[in-house]
Amino acid sequence: MSDINVCLSCDDNYSTYAGVTIASILTNANPSDKLNFYILDGEISDEHKQEILSLKKIKDCNIKFVKVDSAMFEDYAQIQTHKYITIPAYYRLKLSSLIPEVDKIIYFDCDTVVNSSLEELFNTNTDNYLMAGVLDINKQMLKKNPTYVNSGVLVFDLKNMRKENVEDEFLNWTKNNFDKIKVGDQQIINEVCRGRIKIVDDTWNVQSSNFTNRSSYIKNPNIVHYVSKRKPWRWISFSYHRNLYFKYLQLTPWKLSEKDLIHWTRDNQILSLLLYFKRKPLFFLRPKFYKAVYETYIKK
Repeated sequence: MSDINVCLSCDDNYSTYAGVTIASILTNANPSDKLNFYILDGEISDEHKQEILSLKKIKDCNIKFVKVDSAMFEDYAQIQTHKYITIPAYYRLKLSSLIPEVDKIIYFDCDTVVNSSLEELFNTNTDNYLMAGVLDINKQMLKKNPTYVNSGVLVFDLKNMRKENVEDEFLNWTKNNFDKIKVGDQQIINEVCRGRIKIVDDTWNVQSSNFTNRSSYIKNPNIVHYVSKRKPWRWISFSYHRNLYFKYLQLTPWKLSEKDLIHWTRDNQILSLLLYFKRKPLFFLRPKFYKAVYETYIKK
């Protein structure tokens, strides 16, 4: 059996989305994968905890809820950034102390789904690094920092992070650069760990927005990360990989009725296309659109 440690962080509002991520991981695991889930608990209700635990029916695994003291994150709570970045997003900055018994773990944002076993990703060699991740979709940030990764999927080498006291580095950098923080935890991680992050293949975090805006046009990504504001669970979502989310939702206690499923997939897709045409009527004039068409439908 291969032990694979996985971490998610959420409050009660995001616990159902975390459950969908977990369901996708369990569904696509190898028979030999021994999955250990650590959920950083930002006041998840007992009802939702029981529903998450029921996902063990998909594949036997270990699920542990790690209670987090919000007082530990008072210095991060005052950061003014995007509204969708909540306090649980900063929990990953203290993973090495929140889960002291673990030396290596894959961290997932709750707006992700997994389509393959995580064995290969988890076994990424991080001996000389603090973590491993996929380059971010933001080209401007990559010009400033060629190893600027997206923080939605990261393999943390917690053993190395403890050796280098990285938690203290995160906090000190935050205090000294408070007014410069624009993208929350991701900026903090990339600035502090610059040069100490290993880059892995794009398939392990395809950052998906609409048909044109995707970090990679790979046809069968191992991991899809819904990075746009219009997540699949929002009505009229532009996400190209929207239906994957509902595929895994149907394996959870929150699955939709057949009627609601059609409403959220077929009807939603039609309306989202109409709205997209209305907002960007000249989208077909952009070279990037034709690149997406070629990569998606023509290229073998």
